Order: sequence, then C-alpha cells, then structure tokens
Amino acid sequence: MVDFGFLLGHYNYWAVVVLFLIGLYAMVVKKNLIKKFMGLNIMDTSIFLFYISMGDVEGGVSPIIAHEGAEAIYVNPLPSVLILTAIVVAVSTTALALSLIIRIYEEYGTLDSERLVELM
Repeated sequence: MVDFGFLLGHYNYWAVVVLFLIGLYAMVVKKNLIKKFMGLNIMDTSIFLFYISMGDVEGGVSPIIAHEGAEAIYVNPLPSVLILTAIVVAVSTTALALSLIIRIYEEYGTLDSERLVELM
C-alpha cells in the first residue's frame, strides 16, 4: 500500500529528482553547447535544493536568533552555508563556460557538439 502522506510530505525531494533528470536529459540529448551547459546548471540547482532540504527541521528556527525561556529547535545552518559557497562557484563556472563557448563559436562558427567533433 502506498503511503501518499509520506510521498506528499517529501515533495521537495521529488522536485530534486525531477530537476536532476531534466538537467541530465538536456546534457545527454541536446547538441547545442549552451543547452548542455544550462542542463548542468539545472542539475546544480537540484543538488542545491537537496542539501537545503536536508538541513531543514520541521518547526525549527534560525540559529542566529536567541529564544529565551523556551527550548528551541534550531535548523542546521551548515547546508545553507555550503550551498552559498557552491552557488558562488556555480556562477563563476557559468561565466567561464559561457566565455569559452563564445570563443568556440568565434573559432568554428557552430555550437553543435557533433559538428565540433567533426571539425576537430
């Protein structure tokens, strides 16, 4: 018997799987280099969402705000910090990749990956 409450309660993990598969599809099937790289960015985003989802605690509060008089349950801040760093790295990687793609287009006149293999 399928427990729909469990499945609906973890919708964020389903979103991670769907985003990851969309990105993987774009990377494997698309021939255009920009579309392949956008697929990689979608996969990055799904991993960011996965880590942030793991750090969430139901009913948890931010650990930077002190709650006096009551025992507080805090959200784990480590995944958010790691993902913030990963986002900066992803933006840098995107800028570098797009500049390389522009250079490839200037040199070969195409962004089709199969055509580029033929030309090299």
